[in-house]
Amino acid sequence: MHTKFFSGIVGAGIVAVALTLSACGDSDSESAPTASMSMAAGSSMSSPMMSSMTGTFTGMGGKNVSGTATVADGKLMLSDFHTDEGPDLHVYLTNGTDEAAVMAGKQISAIDLIKMSQTFPLDGIDAGMYHNVVIHCDKAKVVFGAAMLS
Repeated sequence: MHTKFFSGIVGAGIVAVALTLSACGDSDSESAPTASMSMAAGSSMSSPMMSSMTGTFTGMGGKNVSGTATVADGKLMLSDFHTDEGPDLHVYLTNGTDEAAVMAGKQISAIDLIKMSQTFPLDGIDAGMYHNVVIHCDKAKVVFGAAMLS
């Protein structure tokens, strides 16, 4: 019972395992997206004290992605969000938009292709260290689109 409870809520270890096991699989769940937390050394656990950052998505590599990404109050918010369909799409905080930047960045969560507004907690992540929000297909290792934060 605890596993179901924590998988529906943000749970660092459980969500990371669940995303790993469900990668490349069909996602027909109606639950809200959950965040995957990194256990990387140096992660800040303090509450964010920076002002908000916002960026507008643009598609890349022939893919269409639109909407706004906002980082504020310890959360990443996608609004008016649309993306081309793809398997295994995730949102990342990165310092660039190529594959190397995505792999060096911080995976936040799987995205919901249907919801125009999505919010992801950034617990323990120093979002001020990143300049881009990237929509990435983990299965195909393709960047669908990005928003530069400012």
